[in-house]
Amino acid sequence: MHGFLFLETVNRVTRACIISRPMKINYKTQGTCSRSIEVEVKDGIVKDMHYEGGCNGNLQGISALVKGMPVAEVISRLEGIRCGSKETSCPDQLCKALRSIKP
Repeated sequence: MHGFLFLETVNRVTRACIISRPMKINYKTQGTCSRSIEVEVKDGIVKDMHYEGGCNGNLQGISALVKGMPVAEVISRLEGIRCGSKETSCPDQLCKALRSIKP
């Protein structure tokens, strides 16, 4: 989790609070038609993402489907998908991007 810690005192009781902020990265893809993926995650949930390059309609579809989904679920569903004879795919590259920011 990415965020900052602050102390709050209410009625003489002090507690620690963590304020989470979104984490946004631009991941350079390898072995696919897309060139990069910009993905934003907050509290373990994919908040926003889009691909640069690649098969526009399919990648817009993937982006729409994973928004709002927990990172762990995206990885469990999409990791290891191949594109033809390639060792990877745009969905698999998304998983690599998410793993690079997953705590």
